[in-house]
Amino acid sequence: MEEFPGKQEELRYVLTSILPETSDSEFTWKDYQARVNNELVAVLGNFVNRVMVLMHKYYEGRVEGAVKLTDKTLNNEIGALYDALEENIENYRFRQGLQNVMDIARMGNKYLTDKEPWKTIKTDPEATREALHNCLCIIGHLAAVAQPFLPRTSQKMLRMLNWPGGVIGYDSEIQFPDGHQLNPSALLFEKVEDEVIDKQVQKLLDKKQAAAATTAATVIPAKANINYDSFATMDIRTGTILTAEKVAKTKKLLKLTIDTGIDERTIVSGIAEYYEPENIIGQKVCVLVNLEPREIKGILSQGMILMAEDSTGKLAFVSPIAALHNGSVVR
Repeated sequence: MEEFPGKQEELRYVLTSILPETSDSEFTWKDYQARVNNELVAVLGNFVNRVMVLMHKYYEGRVEGAVKLTDKTLNNEIGALYDALEENIENYRFRQGLQNVMDIARMGNKYLTDKEPWKTIKTDPEATREALHNCLCIIGHLAAVAQPFLPRTSQKMLRMLNWPGGVIGYDSEIQFPDGHQLNPSALLFEKVEDEVIDKQVQKLLDKKQAAAATTAATVIPAKANINYDSFATMDIRTGTILTAEKVAKTKKLLKLTIDTGIDERTIVSGIAEYYEPENIIGQKVCVLVNLEPREIKGILSQGMILMAEDSTGKLAFVSPIAALHNGSVVR
């Protein structure tokens, strides 16, 4: 979810919408896009934006006359949805509770469309004012009931309404005094474009392919068995790389000075293709200290550091997880 900074509300909504209360569901980015665009943007965001834009267009965002919900049918339907929401939350049916919230937004959209205030403003200005004032009350109710599910969105609505104190109670009476000034309208949600979703889908595919490649990686077969006495002859100690430099006229070799706890010694290692010398100073390593010294490119190498190698040839240091002192014995 870190790929979606600032989109927590949308993710919260979609994940709550697919809670497996009665059947199993799973999250997909395509479903995320559809729910955000078709529900949050087209229903909730669209209703709030239309009301606020019209209020500023016709009345410069100022309420004329004391405002409360005057439509009895709306009032009764909202009350029924409040009751259903309360019951659903008390019984942990959060998906259904969220749908109660969205049903209020759908109700608001239908009411606004039916009243057509953009038409009645010329023929019946009082009907326009009443319809938009009722819609402001619906937004107030939406801000109240959305708080458990979409707290940031609820705060955005309250700021647009210029609600006193910026806090609204679940059982608050939604009304506005004469002359109350609304704040400018702002979009609650942004449409999710196809390219954003395609990017997320591709990331999932890339991760699946990478995981499949890792699973299918060839593992080098085990060597022939040895007895314990043969293993016991090897003296492996923990150590620290003190200095590192490339060996002249070679591509693979680094000359390392290593504190083995026993002494400081030089070891030539073929890791130059994987590590830059300056990046491995202080690296903890495991060293086979009793390997017979041999001369490599004119340098006497006194031991061997242990490296892990996968089937692709990639190398990684074998080092202790805990902070052991140099010279600790690897058994």
